Amino acid sequence: MKNSWSCGRATVPRTLIFRTVRMQDLILKTLTKSECLAEFRVQKQDIPLLANVLQLPMNIHRPQRTICDRIEGLCMLLRRFSYPCRYSDMISRFGRPVPELCMITNEVMDNIFNNHSHRISQWNDDILNPQLLQEYADVIHAKGAPLENCFGFIDGTVRPIARPDQQQRIVYNGHKRVHSLKFQSVALPNGLIGNMYGPVEGKKHDASMLVDSNLLHELEQNAFSPTGEPMCVFGDPAYPLRVHLQAPFRHGILTPAMEAYNAEMSSVRVTVEWLFGDVINDFKFLDFKKNLKIGMSSVGKMYLVCAILNNAITCLYGNSTSEFFGLNPPSLQDYFT
Repeated sequence: MKNSWSCGRATVPRTLIFRTVRMQDLILKTLTKSECLAEFRVQKQDIPLLANVLQLPMNIHRPQRTICDRIEGLCMLLRRFSYPCRYSDMISRFGRPVPELCMITNEVMDNIFNNHSHRISQWNDDILNPQLLQEYADVIHAKGAPLENCFGFIDGTVRPIARPDQQQRIVYNGHKRVHSLKFQSVALPNGLIGNMYGPVEGKKHDASMLVDSNLLHELEQNAFSPTGEPMCVFGDPAYPLRVHLQAPFRHGILTPAMEAYNAEMSSVRVTVEWLFGDVINDFKFLDFKKNLKIGMSSVGKMYLVCAILNNAITCLYGNSTSEFFGLNPPSLQDYFT
């Protein structure tokens, strides 16, 4: 065959071999460290490692016979989300037409979502087991929190989107005055997003989102220390008081001790806002609401995939939250095992 080389039993297209070598040479040799970090948010020596732990297929095939290797596909996804850009802006970097760039990027995004969304959408025992919950609670208490059994912080975030043509009132958030989707996250002191629920319509209240997420039931089943003591997360005044969910004092006349408690817990709870900021700072495409059109693209899936990638970046390099509490995140291999 003129256009393929035989490799054992498999026949590998010659164009694929050339493109694979060319793309790996582009990433590992042509780009500088700063350029790779700016475009892909990952240092170039860590890109093959990230593709490996994400268990991306060696070659990505599309129905119209487009083929690319997993390094190139992952770089397309990272480049797309790292900064607001059009697919046409990526042609000079990857040498592919817009339809191929779009299909490959969506395929990689779907693959990451299908294989790894359970790490944040469900209770993850690898980072939420009793021993680690106690470790989280210890570092939070050592940082000045009055609670001795608080292992994380819960909050909701509003992500603005383009105004839809229909059902505008469902996704309109009256508090922020934007059309939006909402997500609920549990932030851990090692800098990871321990749990995320969403997307839901922008008008939904945080307390209602808590009920829909079934997080309280998960906490009641799993949030205990090695000695059997209940562990809790701490939220803002929008959340109800439960054994596994604490909130600030907010009714009646507050005593100085109550006000001090609120202030001390607020000083550590702010880290959940830092994690929301990390996701947007690393993947600024999510902050370009004019291109986030529900019904035309998977806006909710984009945010969840970027949250997973943000956890991966945190495992590699840490973040401000892990530095604040002095607690290192797990290694990349341990998190994705």
